[in-house]
Amino acid sequence: MARAVSNSVKARNTAIAWIIAILIFFPILWTILTSFKTEGTAIADPPVFLFFDWTLENYATVQDRSDYFGHFMNSVIISVGSTVIGLAIAIPAAWAMAFVPGRQTKNVLMWMLSTKMLPPVGVLVPIYLIFRDWGLLDTRIGLVIVLTLINLPIIVWMLYTYFREIPTDILEAARMDGATLRSEVVHVLLPMAVPGIASTLLLNIILAWNEAFWTLNLVAANAAPLTAFIASYSSPEGLFYAKLSAASTMAIAPILIMGWFSQKQLVRGLTFGAVK
Repeated sequence: MARAVSNSVKARNTAIAWIIAILIFFPILWTILTSFKTEGTAIADPPVFLFFDWTLENYATVQDRSDYFGHFMNSVIISVGSTVIGLAIAIPAAWAMAFVPGRQTKNVLMWMLSTKMLPPVGVLVPIYLIFRDWGLLDTRIGLVIVLTLINLPIIVWMLYTYFREIPTDILEAARMDGATLRSEVVHVLLPMAVPGIASTLLLNIILAWNEAFWTLNLVAANAAPLTAFIASYSSPEGLFYAKLSAASTMAIAPILIMGWFSQKQLVRGLTFGAVK
């Protein structure tokens, strides 16, 4: 009887998980399908789901009109660059807060987290003026700086959480064996925190890749990433739904593929220390 109830609960939970997954994935699937439709079919009423004349015309038009590879390289450089710099700053900060905490450590962590609650539009004008005066508008380095700063609180918090799960006895044993501070961090702490660091790296790349507000307000053409590439196909006039879907599919495909192949590492890192 107990086994039957357990199987019933598992089947119910599995069904619920599949329903939630389908609901989350459906907008992505609809965007991909729309990218293969003509503009007339894309706005058909009632909507056409699978039975339509598939075409690659939208992808050809998008590639002819835009420099997809240039936007793609901008996204790669900006997302990877901001992530690497963020980790270089956050690892020492998280180590200090986790293993050498002070009286104000919790207050500092809460202050850092509170900065994420500030609407970006509230600081757009001063940042825009600073970037204008420093010549950082429409540059990759400018976006790298901005994305590093806005995602740094999340990186520090995630690494702090992972470091807190590492037993201090191991670090004390390394010190007793004569390990220097550098050796302790490089040869003991970091190898043990690889799952957490990897998941933090992947999550930050995803956040930077999907960032739209700052990319649309601080760049024009030279440093425009794929989010700006998508926005260029949004127009209040004319039929652009299919072409917009094709541009969106081309923009999200790289990050979807990366997420698919790294999902085990991402899940492992996000659950690191959850079960002892």
